[in-house]
Amino acid sequence: MDTERLIELETKMAYQEDTIQQLNDVVCRQQDQIDALMEKCSLLLSRTKELSDKLPDDSSIGEKPPHY
Repeated sequence: MDTERLIELETKMAYQEDTIQQLNDVVCRQQDQIDALMEKCSLLLSRTKELSDKLPDDSSIGEKPPHY
């Protein structure tokens, strides 16, 4: 291998390593965001279940009160 070709290969490798690091950083940030969203989703589902348990039965919705 001549010197110019070796320098070209080392340069390309350095750019590839930098690109890989940048992509890894993006993937790590996205995973953090996914984890946070999953936690929020879980909390929302839990809260929704709590609220739905407190609602009256569907049969009583729309019924007229006894004084009608």
